[in-house]
Amino acid sequence: MQLETSRLLLRELTQDDFAELYKILSDKETMEHYPNPFSKDKVRGWIDWNINNYKTFGFGLFAVVLKENGQMIGDCGITMQTINGRVRPEIGYHINKNYQNKGYATEAAIKCRDFIFENTTFQTIYTYMKYTNVGSYSVAIKNGMRLVEEYEDPVNRNTKVYAITRTEWETKNK
Repeated sequence: MQLETSRLLLRELTQDDFAELYKILSDKETMEHYPNPFSKDKVRGWIDWNINNYKTFGFGLFAVVLKENGQMIGDCGITMQTINGRVRPEIGYHINKNYQNKGYATEAAIKCRDFIFENTTFQTIYTYMKYTNVGSYSVAIKNGMRLVEEYEDPVNRNTKVYAITRTEWETKNK
């Protein structure tokens, strides 16, 4: 599967993406809101997990590639995540620090949001992050989401949950 925006191509991850994805997910600055940057084994497992998600759900995190030059700059997509004890469809994204603040995460997240509402029966889509992750919740707000919940957890201490309902999405897209 492949999705496109004006500047981006979102395509399924493969193990051939390991080197580029490792540069992103192992970078301490890019992963500052995670408990730790990813190891090589964790990145390989991350790719395998997404390949399995494509087969199981028909979606997962996609490689985010610049159309202009074919450079992979991150991942973005939809995964099923346990958020405060409930499994929910979640839009996630990781963009190389050198490409942040250029609107790529928002552009990719909006495309993934639209894909989910156009191709599934999910009534609500979520994004969750550590309370200190201003960049991530800024993307969620630009994606039409609103803060719906905050909860304590052992990993992030305070986790923020943003969401958009199908009705809200339909209203915005009329």
